[in-house]
Amino acid sequence: MGENTDVTVTTKAKTKTLFSLLTQPIQWLQMLSSKLNPSFVIGVFLIYGLGQGLSGSLFKVVADYYWKDVQKLQPSTVQLFVGVYFIPWVLKPLWGLLTDAFPVRGYRRRPYFIISGLIGTVSAATVALTGNLAATAALMCFLGVSASLAIADVTIDACIARNSIEVRELAPDLQSLCGYFSGAGALVGYLASGFFVHRLGPQESLGLLALSPALTIVLGFVIYENRTSHIEKKQAVMKNVGTTIRSIFKTIRYPQVWKPSLFMFLSLALNVTTHEGHFYWYTDPKLGPAFSQEFVGVIYAIGAVASLIGVLIYHKALKDYAFRDLVFYAQLLYGISGVLDLIFILRWNLIIGIPDYFFVVIEESATRITGKIRWMPMMVLSTQLCPLGIEGTFFALLMCIDSMGALLSRWGGGLLLRLLHITRTDFTNLWLAVLIRDLLRFSILALVFLVPKTGQYEELLPSDVSENNTVHDVDEENLELVPFNGKTEL
Repeated sequence: MGENTDVTVTTKAKTKTLFSLLTQPIQWLQMLSSKLNPSFVIGVFLIYGLGQGLSGSLFKVVADYYWKDVQKLQPSTVQLFVGVYFIPWVLKPLWGLLTDAFPVRGYRRRPYFIISGLIGTVSAATVALTGNLAATAALMCFLGVSASLAIADVTIDACIARNSIEVRELAPDLQSLCGYFSGAGALVGYLASGFFVHRLGPQESLGLLALSPALTIVLGFVIYENRTSHIEKKQAVMKNVGTTIRSIFKTIRYPQVWKPSLFMFLSLALNVTTHEGHFYWYTDPKLGPAFSQEFVGVIYAIGAVASLIGVLIYHKALKDYAFRDLVFYAQLLYGISGVLDLIFILRWNLIIGIPDYFFVVIEESATRITGKIRWMPMMVLSTQLCPLGIEGTFFALLMCIDSMGALLSRWGGGLLLRLLHITRTDFTNLWLAVLIRDLLRFSILALVFLVPKTGQYEELLPSDVSENNTVHDVDEENLELVPFNGKTEL
């Protein structure tokens, strides 16, 4: 009788624990919605989940197959092309200034959501529906899709930065929210990408990229925003732009700002990417493991799950560590995980008896988990460096610096592939490219002294910086969806 009672108690305890694990995410979202705004959480889901997550993952896989099978380009050329349609992300400060200082009919946010959505929808539809499209024309369409994602991203990033400043204790949670949504969206996108490429073909699958910008258009119509006086705004534009630029230069000169900004730039620029060489080798039927289209999607989907695990590890265990310590050990693990690529390219995994299909899962998971843990604190640090009042433009500037580093990473990888003569059919020196990339990852450890030693909840900027940065003479921005009952509380 006593044993039965113990078993019943244990079963109830396990059921309660399982129920608690299932309800924790919902309770967490409810907490963020109550402290911030439900519409803010919805906005993050639309831009990060459906935009950067779902569309970004589809874009990555489908575009790779499009360049390889439809346009039949060399991997080094594709690597350089990827850098070209990454340029809109480098121009994020320009989009930030446009949305901040140049309203359309009195609105600063709504029109730019609609414009970005239209650009993305038209670009995706054009490349999907036009047969025998020249490589340059296709590149311009991909540039339009990328610009659509970048412009929409600027507005939501400004809201994230402001909330991170005003509710500082939630700054890590907001980055976790973005990571969860983008990771979940990427998981769905990667799982579906291989299936669609196989069933529809690379070109027709590009039509799916129109989904996210179409929803961004809808978001632009339903989002609530105070309409400002067009005349007052026009008179204040040049004054606000000038004040914003002066405030940016004043802030960037602080050592606690320019040093971590320099580290983020260098850590991205030195992390040259050889992705296109890997992709061509993955799918080569003679010289590589000859992974199918569906399995390539599965590999990336597993990477998306690993990214979510990385976000979870950071959210649950690493939020209380100082920036410098966390970045150092995360970068060290990231460098070590890159060695798995080298083992895979040299096929040493077969020597020790690990099949390609299993080893690539280990390699992708390790790289994504350590990469996410490495980058999450840097995103939190970026929000902490933004002065209140110009947080939208300044955060866009920091992301521009990061994007420039990522752009150099892609072009550097393309140049490396070309110098080592890695082509569609010759992968002899691919191992050397991966070795050089791994050595550069370890070299970044010498730059960690640029990252502050402070904790992730501590204020980094002097108090006088934010006090002097209120530059807009218009109503405060509100990111709030229009309620269905027609009433809006501000």
